[in-house]
Amino acid sequence: MSIAELQVCAVEAADVTGGVCVVRCIGGVARAGQAYAAGELRTRLRGIERYGRTVGSFDAGHVAKVHLTGPVVALLARGQVLTYVPPDGHALADLEEWLATGPPLLEEPHPEQLRSLATSRMQGEELPDRVRLRWGRVALAAIERSERPEERPYVRSYLIRCFGPGEDGDPDRDPAALCRDVLARFELTPAQAAAQARVWRELPRPDILRLRRIKNLIRCTEAARPYLAPTDPLAVAVDAWRAVRPGLP
Repeated sequence: MSIAELQVCAVEAADVTGGVCVVRCIGGVARAGQAYAAGELRTRLRGIERYGRTVGSFDAGHVAKVHLTGPVVALLARGQVLTYVPPDGHALADLEEWLATGPPLLEEPHPEQLRSLATSRMQGEELPDRVRLRWGRVALAAIERSERPEERPYVRSYLIRCFGPGEDGDPDRDPAALCRDVLARFELTPAQAAAQARVWRELPRPDILRLRRIKNLIRCTEAARPYLAPTDPLAVAVDAWRAVRPGLP
């Protein structure tokens, strides 16, 4: 079941007890009585109004006026996303345990929604670095369970860029492992890619998309390259691809 998410369109009223917001449901089904997370803070969806009448729920793609509890409402801003927290919490520690061992949750998060949630938390500069790193690992674990494994290098590159190489052999922040992962995804040599790039407008669409995917993935190595020795064969291979990148479509 998809995790319910609400995006704030406007805060109409707010005080220490709660407030009223106009929100759009961007995932799952929002129901009165649910708890939602705004960062590390919590609020409860006390009531829902649509077209002037009270309703019990509304789903993705629809807008409603909602009554929320708690002083957190006064801190909400347009565009902010509130994420449903199931009755047993689904806190960070719960998700880490579930991803590691597979215990049942009351509502199992879909990998795509979990990846989106974890990536957002990983990038939340208001959170301590140690918490952001934990969310990064949740994002990577969710990607492994999703149908979008190509996103893994992007998350690993972000973690290295923001927090540096991992200590104690942390594989998620290993610069060399990231570079090897990226290069292993290429079906062409740098010379072949450069040759195709020179005539890319004449290529079939799948070949053009392949070159664009390569171009995007090469960028993932930028955070890792400074940590490789200049004479390392892996560094030489990365540099060869980086030299080709500007000419790719």
